[in-house]
Amino acid sequence: MPIPRKISDFKPLITNLAQTSHYQVIFGGLNSDLSSYLDERGVDTRFITNSAGLLCSSASIPGSTLATADINGNFMGVQEKMAHTRIFTRMQLEFYVDSDYRMIKFLEHWMEFISSGSDSSSSVSADDNAYYYRMRYPDDYKSNKTKIIKFDRDYNREIEYNFVGLFPIDMSSVPISYEASDVLKVSVAFNYERYVCGKTASKNKVLGNNNNKGKRTEARPNTQGRLVNRGGTKIPEGNFKANQ
Repeated sequence: MPIPRKISDFKPLITNLAQTSHYQVIFGGLNSDLSSYLDERGVDTRFITNSAGLLCSSASIPGSTLATADINGNFMGVQEKMAHTRIFTRMQLEFYVDSDYRMIKFLEHWMEFISSGSDSSSSVSADDNAYYYRMRYPDDYKSNKTKIIKFDRDYNREIEYNFVGLFPIDMSSVPISYEASDVLKVSVAFNYERYVCGKTASKNKVLGNNNNKGKRTEARPNTQGRLVNRGGTKIPEGNFKANQ
């Protein structure tokens, strides 16, 4: 049967909820050929790593699904489902466009680089009627160090998503008009092979807190004088209160 609870029992929980407006997008891990290609077009590495993510006006924490297969015959009259593939859904990001249009150039020329394997000029002229597209090798254009960090107002708690094999696949058209001016935005869909929930840096692997490991256990006072768990270490209640 349900157990009645006082408002004071769950008020600390519902007044300490995460908010959607605190996050950071960081691009990284681009191939040297791609970085050089972008740099020639006015998009340097400093802009990509330090500024491009700050212009992200909206993002989404990634999701995934498990594809299943129906299994019949293991048990009489029972149909089972078993997972066989994890499917990662593509991610949509929206960016503000700076006055130098580097944000559009970054995304436009990243996609251009992916299809520039023909090694011929893509400029429009009478001699380019036979131009064709050829896709580059995936390792040349995929990013393995792009991440989304979701944090909160106190900056002490966060959840991190690291993407492997990320690249843009769909840049939406950008409407412009003579009506009242507004901030120009560009929306791009990214595909990726997989993501890792949690930190992946070598430092975090050494510390043992990669992939969301080593979550800190919050200590609670023990009114019966028994040992209290604080961060995985049991200490006497008196010491616990003294260190608050």
